Amino acid sequence: MSDAAQQLAEASVRGMYAGDRASQALGMQVGEVTPGHAQVAMIVRPDMANGHGICHGGLIFALADSAFAFACNSHGGVVVAAGATIDFLRPARVGDRLVALAVERSRGRRTGVYDVTVQDPLGQVVAIFRGRSHRRDA
Repeated sequence: MSDAAQQLAEASVRGMYAGDRASQALGMQVGEVTPGHAQVAMIVRPDMANGHGICHGGLIFALADSAFAFACNSHGGVVVAAGATIDFLRPARVGDRLVALAVERSRGRRTGVYDVTVQDPLGQVVAIFRGRSHRRDA
């Protein structure tokens, strides 16, 4: 990876996060970013619990989706989701710091595929997400 590619990845994600009110409102923090990869963390707050007292699945999806968005936009340009799926493997609890790691699996001129793993503080996998991207400016 070149220094220019790394600088573009960091600048693209920094700029995107600055306007991402949803990720900010959920308390998400962007960690390490490299071209095609992004790490995003979120602490599960009491207002994120569902009726069973565990983290609402939609919020776990939102965390994975944000990591996906940052990873697929790390190359610059305008890239949006074309679709996504998620499998929930274990519950996340109030107070857990969840970490989502997005990894680029395939990137063409217009489309891409990204896998995101969401882990709890013990490193256990909470959810696995797969997103398909579409480049709007290609």
